[in-house]
Amino acid sequence: MTTRELKIKSVEYRKKILKYICNAGAGHTGGSLSIIDILNVLYNRVMNVSPDNFDDPGRDRYVQSKGHSVEALYVVLADKGFFPEEDLLTLCRYQSPYIGHPTRKVRGMEQNTGGLGHGLAICAGNALAAKKDGLPLRVYTVLGDGEMAEGSNWEALMMAAHYKLDNLCAVLDYNKQQITGANADVIGLEPIRKKIEAFGWAVCEVDGNDVEALTETLENLPIEQGKPSFVIAHTVKGKGISYMEGVLKWHHGVPSPGQYYAAINELDTAFQALTEEKIGV
Repeated sequence: MTTRELKIKSVEYRKKILKYICNAGAGHTGGSLSIIDILNVLYNRVMNVSPDNFDDPGRDRYVQSKGHSVEALYVVLADKGFFPEEDLLTLCRYQSPYIGHPTRKVRGMEQNTGGLGHGLAICAGNALAAKKDGLPLRVYTVLGDGEMAEGSNWEALMMAAHYKLDNLCAVLDYNKQQITGANADVIGLEPIRKKIEAFGWAVCEVDGNDVEALTETLENLPIEQGKPSFVIAHTVKGKGISYMEGVLKWHHGVPSPGQYYAAINELDTAFQALTEEKIGV
């Protein structure tokens, strides 16, 4: 996809996230909107993974450590053809596999996640196994910033650096908010870059809601040969919906019908602007 096509796709994904969360009456809206540009670039420009090669040991791996924002991953996997999109109408329904956290009962999911602090450790193990097996694959994960308070992440950081896992990339969704408040008020992360570098990783920072900047970063990994890559993606919680952006209550908020239509109108306007730009109007 071109950069413009990725931008259009992000708008479409945001509309679908809202559609299925509203239909279910539950979901992590703010975080799903903040990470969707990252997933868009990973699945549509960077990773070698598809329904056709999902059983191939040489495929790239993606594990969503920030499991509670699964709605973003669902809409991307459906768009890529891992399962019919209409299945998402059963999100959070009785006996549906489409629940509030990733589960391997859904095709395209590598691991069950949602217990914060698990994803990076799983990915480090996958990356080490790939090195030992001589497989030229890459392993990616998206971490929540509030999740970085979990000690298991720091154990995984040490292990990955020790084994020089330059086939591993962790992307931090740094929207600077978690369920109980601003990160700085709950457990501050700063200076996060210096901390990660001190653990032996190569680190870069990027606008995590800019698909062009994300593409440039994620298509040019590893950041440094012989080191795992850590991308600090500065994002906005609720990105794309003006009344949600940076507002804590949308961590797990479901729009009312009026709020939903207001959000869709904003996204339709953004879509129209991108489409007109594409055809040179």
